Amino acid sequence: MPVPYDIAADAELWDTFAEFAFTADAEPVFCWTQYAGHGPGPQLLGSPRRVLEIGCGTGRALAYLARRGVDAHGVDLSPAMVKKTTERWADTGVTFGCGEVLEWLAACEYTYDAVYSIFGAAWFTNPVALFPLVRARLNPGGVFVFSQPPAIPGAYGPQGMYKGGFAGKAMFTYRYSYRPAA
Repeated sequence: MPVPYDIAADAELWDTFAEFAFTADAEPVFCWTQYAGHGPGPQLLGSPRRVLEIGCGTGRALAYLARRGVDAHGVDLSPAMVKKTTERWADTGVTFGCGEVLEWLAACEYTYDAVYSIFGAAWFTNPVALFPLVRARLNPGGVFVFSQPPAIPGAYGPQGMYKGGFAGKAMFTYRYSYRPAA
């Protein structure tokens, strides 16, 4: 069972991630995995007019969609990442917000044709709390699509995950891994 959630510690962890994950010269691209050309593309979202990416990280997928006429919105926990993405993708019209996804979705007034997460908040947030909030933000017929690594066999539910340690301050978060049927 996870310890109580510490938003400040998680924001610090993702700010640290932002230091090496974000490159200012990166081009817009939409991939469900870290491998270019691997798996399906944005067609899994259908033909949305408005999308929300939860745990939007570098913003590259949102910029890709925005350049194709989609009203693109993203939320991320890292203030450092949101600052970088807002500056980098200012010309695309993407709207980036900073906040903890459960609180952000609970306060959100918009609805979306698609909500998605690419190795983002859907992996690092308790699905029991997250999924109902996502559903409440979806328009009728809307879709929720996400990608994450498969669970390690026999290791289901919340799993601890370290960042740093040997290469800096040891920080941790939780990721949530389940069998596909669950």
